[in-house]
Amino acid sequence: MALANVVRDVFEETFGYPSEYVIQAPGRVNLIGEHTDYNDGFVLPCAINYQTIVAASARQDHIVRLVSVDYDNDVDQFDLREGIEFMEGKMWANYIRGVVKCLLDLGYQFSGADIVVSGNVPHGAGLSSSAALEVVIGQTFKTLYDLKITQQEIALNGQKAENQFVGCNCGIMDQLISACGQENHALLIDCRSLDTVPILIPEEMVIMIIDSNKKRGLVGSEYNARRLQCESASQAFSVKALRDLSLEALQQGKDKLDNVVYRRARHVISENERTLLAADALRSGDLKLMGKLMAESHISMRDDFEITVPEIDCLVDIVKNELGEQGGVRMTGGGFGGCIVALMSPEKVDSVKRAIENEYQQRTGLKEDIYVCQAKQGASIVAQ
Repeated sequence: MALANVVRDVFEETFGYPSEYVIQAPGRVNLIGEHTDYNDGFVLPCAINYQTIVAASARQDHIVRLVSVDYDNDVDQFDLREGIEFMEGKMWANYIRGVVKCLLDLGYQFSGADIVVSGNVPHGAGLSSSAALEVVIGQTFKTLYDLKITQQEIALNGQKAENQFVGCNCGIMDQLISACGQENHALLIDCRSLDTVPILIPEEMVIMIIDSNKKRGLVGSEYNARRLQCESASQAFSVKALRDLSLEALQQGKDKLDNVVYRRARHVISENERTLLAADALRSGDLKLMGKLMAESHISMRDDFEITVPEIDCLVDIVKNELGEQGGVRMTGGGFGGCIVALMSPEKVDSVKRAIENEYQQRTGLKEDIYVCQAKQGASIVAQ
C-alpha cells in the first residue's frame, strides 16, 4: 500500500525513528438512506477502498505530536495534561484533538503519541474523510495503549468529537461504517440501536462514485438547519424521532407542520422505508428494484429535502439515461455538492464513464472524478 509507505517514511524522517504501527480507517459511500441517521433511522453504507492512514508510536510522556502529509507536512502538538483547545485555521488537527479530548473525557488513560497522517479519501466530496480521520485516531490510541474500547464505541467517540468539538451535528453512520465495515458487504445499520446486518454485495454489481467537484461544506451550512427541521417535526408529533412516525400518520397530521417541515419529514420517513426495501433488493441481487429505489431516493432529496444542486442533478440524469433499468444512481452524502453513487453491472462501466466524460463538463463547466470502488474492511492495523 503506497500510502503506508508514505506515512512510514515521513514518520522516520520527522521523528528520527521507525513507527510502531500503521493503521487505516476507510471512507464510505452510502448506497441509500440519506439524512435518516440522526433521525434514528436506517442507512445502507459500505466502507470503500479509499482510506485515512497513520503511522504511529507511543511516547513515554504526555505529548502528542502530529504531522499531516496532505497539508505540506503541517505540524501540531499538544499536552494531554492541559486543556485541549480548538485551533483556528488548523481544521485537520481539530478532528484529532477532538477525538483525543473525548477519549480522555470518557476516562480512558493513555500517554502521548507521535502520529503521521495521510489519506486518499477525497475531501469535501461526501465520502467521509472526516469520519475516517476520527476513526483512525481512535483506532490508533486503542492499538497503542490496548484501550478496552469496542469498534462501536470508537465510532461514537468520533461522532461526539465532530458534534461537540468541531461543531457539525452529524449522525453516527459515517463513523460506524468506517469502524465496523466488512469486506464485500454493505451494512444495514439501525441508527437507534446501532445494530448492523451485513448484506453481501453481489460480485456482478459494481459501485461507481462520481465526484461532481462541486465543493461543499457541512459545518455552519444547511445541514444543521435540516436537522433542526426534522427535530421540530418529531416534536410536533410527540415522538422521539421521525423513525417512529409512519407516512400515514404524517399525512393525517399535516396541518401541524408548515409545508417545508412537512416535506423534510416526508423525505426521512419515506427514505427509511426505501432503505429497508433496498437491503432486501441487494440481498437478492435485484438490480432493477435497487435502481427504482435509488431513483425515488434522489427525487425525494431533490424535491422534499432540497439538498441537491444542479450539477448533481445533471450527473444523475447522465448516468440514469445510460443505465436505464440496468442499475441505479442517486446523490450520496450530506448534500449541496459532492458525489453521486451508481450501482451497475461490470459491462456498463465503460459506457457510463464515456457518457459522463462526454456530457458533464460541457453542461456544467466542472470536471468530474470517477472512482470504481470495492467494499472493504473497517478500521484495522495495516502493519506493525
